[in-house]
Amino acid sequence: MSNFSLVSTVVFLPLVGVGMLLLVDRRREAAIKHLTFAVSVLTFLVSLQLYRGFQLNVPGMQFVERKPWIAGLGVQYFVGVDGISLLLVLLTTFLTAIAILSSYTAITTWVKEYMICMLLLETGMLGVFVALDLVLFYVFWEGMLIPMYFLIGVWGGPRRIYATLKFFLYTMAGGVLMLVGIIALYYLNGGRPGGEYTFDLLKMYGLDLPLRTQIWLFLAFAVAFAIKVPMFPFHTWLPDAHVEAPTAGSVILAGVLLKMGTYGFLRFALPLFPEATRYFTPLFSWLAIIGILYGALVSMVQPDLKKLVAYSSVSHLGFVMLGIFALTIQGVEGGILQMINHGLSTGALFLLVGMIYERRHTRMIEDFGGLARVIPVFTAFFLLVTLSSIGLPGLNGFVGEFLILVGTFQVNVLYAVLATSGVILAAVYMLWMFQRVMFGKVTHEANRRLTDLTAREVAVLVPVLLFIVWIGIYPRPFLATTEASVKQLLAQVHIRYRADEPRGGTPPIPTESGKVGMGPRVMDASREPRAERGAEGQRGRGAEGINIVSAGDRAGSALAQANRPQTTDDRRGARHAQ
Repeated sequence: MSNFSLVSTVVFLPLVGVGMLLLVDRRREAAIKHLTFAVSVLTFLVSLQLYRGFQLNVPGMQFVERKPWIAGLGVQYFVGVDGISLLLVLLTTFLTAIAILSSYTAITTWVKEYMICMLLLETGMLGVFVALDLVLFYVFWEGMLIPMYFLIGVWGGPRRIYATLKFFLYTMAGGVLMLVGIIALYYLNGGRPGGEYTFDLLKMYGLDLPLRTQIWLFLAFAVAFAIKVPMFPFHTWLPDAHVEAPTAGSVILAGVLLKMGTYGFLRFALPLFPEATRYFTPLFSWLAIIGILYGALVSMVQPDLKKLVAYSSVSHLGFVMLGIFALTIQGVEGGILQMINHGLSTGALFLLVGMIYERRHTRMIEDFGGLARVIPVFTAFFLLVTLSSIGLPGLNGFVGEFLILVGTFQVNVLYAVLATSGVILAAVYMLWMFQRVMFGKVTHEANRRLTDLTAREVAVLVPVLLFIVWIGIYPRPFLATTEASVKQLLAQVHIRYRADEPRGGTPPIPTESGKVGMGPRVMDASREPRAERGAEGQRGRGAEGINIVSAGDRAGSALAQANRPQTTDDRRGARHAQ
């Protein structure tokens, strides 16, 4: 398979599955389930070819495909992946296959339509992560709402209509604001001297805008992304959507859809509006901290298992946002890794809650107790996922949170201390929940008749747990995948604050070949030490006058450094910092 069509194959292979499902008689439910699962597994296997052919030392876009779409308006079919989007593509294809397999017994009505919605949703999510044309991105961003609308509205719980409308209205409102920002960028880019009317994201990275303009456009994009994350105070749609969605819908919602918001900040808001990013860093850092603490405290008092896990997502995604707005290598890499970790850990929690709900038809914590004696295999899986969620060393959650806290500590000690309290609160509400559900006496007779996990359910959980343990023990492959792209991103954001560049300097413009354009000349981001030092070896000052220090400046970044070999540029950056 050629690299030319690999990204498109991954994105549209689920649509091929939809076409095949349309030809199958709806009464053949077993065949429909097996076919859908086979297509999702095939999509995951094809997506692994992206990782296999990915060049870790190239910060730019790879596997790029570009075709004219609406030539008169400068709209293109333009897709590709870098280290940031690659991991999210793999997470999407992996969790979709897991979610479909988990639905075999949970969905008993309109099975054919359900499976079609799952595959349509997968194509929409993948398109969001690979689109490099702003119109194409917006089409995928809004398009994936339609299958999720039906998944919650048709196969959801008793309050599914309310939850669906709330989810749809919130995300649509944010999407309209983003559309206004996209149109404004189009005209600003085309109206400048020598400009071009295009929606090409990489060309817009070079757009030099006044701070006031950046602030308004940043807000247009940031509100849309903050709703999707969701950040406090835009989070109120999430618990209802999670509680009412079917189990697979909750897995996809927590594991992938929420990551579209954090990905949007990394791909669009930060590099397009670097000065506005620095201007709003204190605000978004405080909102992230409030989300961490608020989500944890509200989780602590939830009587419903699913709602507890839903509010824990608000807290965990707060850590991701805090790492992103630390604007350090450790913080951003930790934030990206925590996006993956949250998708695995919280996705597994929703799977386990769904499995116990299928047996007891209740999610209330008070209706359980003493389950460890009755279903020990289920208890073992639940314990491991719970420990992963609270960040136990040796499991995936620890690595991401540790990097985020290290990166945050470098720029603001208070932020790091407050965020650390969220880790403590997470241990309180998760372990307390586990104690009430699994230990003590069996007080309800129905709990004595519960059956343990089936072979299919074990097959659903084992792949997720393998990644949970793998990332916790050996995170290097995941961090190495994002490192070059993160350095390039930080060079774009920090370029105006570099000590060796004038304050009005032009941001670097990433190209498809992995080079960074700087005005009339082009320099290779993987070789030019000065470009590296723009993100690694230099100190800038943010909106609060705080030193922005990255990996090359701190010996304390032991975990990040242990996950990759030291290069000549690294040693040069360290000597420069000294």
